[in-house]
Amino acid sequence: MSGTDLARYGLRAAVGGTLIAHGLRHGRTLDGTAAWFRSVGFRRARLQAAASTAVEVGAGVALLAGAATPVAASAVVGTMGVAARSVHLPRGFFVMDEGYEYVLNLGVAALALAALGPGRFSVDRALGLDAGWGGRRGAAFAAGLGLAAAAAQLGAFWRRPEKAAQDTEAADVKV
Repeated sequence: MSGTDLARYGLRAAVGGTLIAHGLRHGRTLDGTAAWFRSVGFRRARLQAAASTAVEVGAGVALLAGAATPVAASAVVGTMGVAARSVHLPRGFFVMDEGYEYVLNLGVAALALAALGPGRFSVDRALGLDAGWGGRRGAAFAAGLGLAAAAAQLGAFWRRPEKAAQDTEAADVKV
């Protein structure tokens, strides 16, 4: 196994494992997650909580396995784009202040995986699906699809909440 393959697998494990953990947490606390989504301005909050759970777990498992890597990476980009726009961007950079540091790093790591490809030990390689999907093409696909999906979700379901109501509800409901 080359150093590059180890790096790819390590990145897949870190990003995929993180997404799985977040998705499972959202799923175990679906009512709390829905209340939180509502507090930050999402309509149909229960649907958003269930969709977030499914997308995070599904994308995480796919990245971990190296399956449909550009599509899985686009799901991470989209999820992090929604999180950034709806919650983190107005709060600055640092995660300790609920800033965008964390979502930026996960999104960029997913784009790196799309550019690098899943590597030798992956479902994509075993099925011969990795040829031609790395480099700029893979990253552009993941970025384009992910950001388009984020824009669609935000446009359909999110409205900036009133600041006072958001601060009060966010203080009461932590996911």
